[in-house]
Amino acid sequence: MSATTQMGAAVDISRLSKIYKTREDDDVLALDKIDLKIEPGSFVAVVGPSGCGKSTLLSLLAGLTPASTGSIAIDGDGVSRPHPKTGVVFQSDLLLYWRTVLDNILLPIEIKKLDVAKYRARAEELLAQVGLAGFGNKYPSELSGGMRQRVAICRALIQEPGLLLMDEPFGALDALTREQMIMDLQSMWLRLRNTVLFITHGIDEAVFLADRVLVMSPRPGRVDLDLKIDLPRPRQWSKTHEDKDYHAYVRQIRAIFEAKGILVAH
Repeated sequence: MSATTQMGAAVDISRLSKIYKTREDDDVLALDKIDLKIEPGSFVAVVGPSGCGKSTLLSLLAGLTPASTGSIAIDGDGVSRPHPKTGVVFQSDLLLYWRTVLDNILLPIEIKKLDVAKYRARAEELLAQVGLAGFGNKYPSELSGGMRQRVAICRALIQEPGLLLMDEPFGALDALTREQMIMDLQSMWLRLRNTVLFITHGIDEAVFLADRVLVMSPRPGRVDLDLKIDLPRPRQWSKTHEDKDYHAYVRQIRAIFEAKGILVAH
């Protein structure tokens, strides 16, 4: 499938809850009856305090963790294990140090026992799109943190996933690298138009990137606010950050955290 014609996957979450069993009797309710529909090709960001279940939600969507109750469907298919239409990017790049950049990107193709040779040109194309043309034969130890995270994104995109799950992918990067990665991600998403669920602690990051921002409550995680972000695209870093509507969205989200004592206004 061509990256220019790729369609995003639809996501339907119904009454989704997750309980973590403990050795004592105080089981942990991480998520509580989440209902959520995500339209194909949309960019949805999830923000919330630590421990609210953001990463648990992503793990459930990725099929890495079983739900306690409720259901998840991707394009109508129930999720009980990793779905073939899904790619995942974690906060750590998780690259294999003994494999070259190109071989790291092609790893999912090998795992699925597909013809690696047919995907090699696509892998090189992805590297060029993230500014790493010519780095295919390098090893992870020869790259900076931001470069390794770009490779991790390429590895997730090589399968042309209809749904891209991103768990705080820029959280460990310095401010300048993070800014560039945000802009790079927007550019890639505008080309691919796949569905993205983006987990972050950053309110500014969420509002800048997303069509919708889901604000989660402290544990047990629930959706406190489902906020549509109506800002023109492509979004330019300086111009968007000066936009009064952008600041109004940020203030609206901050107000929820301040009301709950998660952020303290001074």
